[in-house]
Amino acid sequence: MRGGAEILKDKHIAIATFTELRKMVPLRQIEAAELMVAMNKYTTSYAKALLAATPQAQLVEADKPKHVRGLSDEQVALMERESVNLEREFRIAEKSYGTDHLDLVLTNGYLSKLLGNARVIRYLAQHHRDILTEFQKLAEMETIAA
Repeated sequence: MRGGAEILKDKHIAIATFTELRKMVPLRQIEAAELMVAMNKYTTSYAKALLAATPQAQLVEADKPKHVRGLSDEQVALMERESVNLEREFRIAEKSYGTDHLDLVLTNGYLSKLLGNARVIRYLAQHHRDILTEFQKLAEMETIAA
């Protein structure tokens, strides 16, 4: 498993950002580094926000109470819970991305073949003009994206 510093080695990051990450246990450092890469955000303030959202048990000094300037203990606890939920949802989306992307590529390829067939175009134009219009919009969006 790669460490947080290894994940961030080719990024331009302030030393103070690493200072904030070092306050987290190694596994949490890796999670935070992966989030920074996924969000393309490497600022010290983002690292501080990740630290604030880190549960007490995942801090190097777990026995020392965490104080976040400007936030009450209740707000910090809410932020920790929301962070856990957000990370879980992010992981779920990340896992399904590959399959979803493959499905989209295959579907777009099939749609392009359909729209390349004059008989299909003629049939859709006569019987399902609304579907033809939507197919053409999708094909046009794919062309623009490529």
